Amino acid sequence: MLHGYLPVLVFVGIGVTIGGAFAFLNHLIGNKARGRATKSDPYECGLPSEVSRTFRFGVSFYMIAMLFILFDIEVVFLYPVGVLINAADSVFILVEVVIFIALLLVALIYVWRRGALDWR
Repeated sequence: MLHGYLPVLVFVGIGVTIGGAFAFLNHLIGNKARGRATKSDPYECGLPSEVSRTFRFGVSFYMIAMLFILFDIEVVFLYPVGVLINAADSVFILVEVVIFIALLLVALIYVWRRGALDWR
């Protein structure tokens, strides 16, 4: 039984050995300069950040992010349909996909009309 897991154990052992060796070499010959103020400052794209740590995003940012995730996850459900589209009952599958997309469109129009997509 151990014979089947032997390649996995060897691979994990080699990975841990190489990772440990790199970490040890980094500690041994790495740059010891610590605590520089410029190294600890956050930056984006090489430019210093002008945003303080107490900056808070508005509710509309989170609302749009949640709606994006919601619609993105619902569209992922179309992938299994694409796999099964060559099945014998493809007309039924096509009707279900059209109904699903229509419901997504109705939900998008509802969210749009309620103003959830407006950036305030």
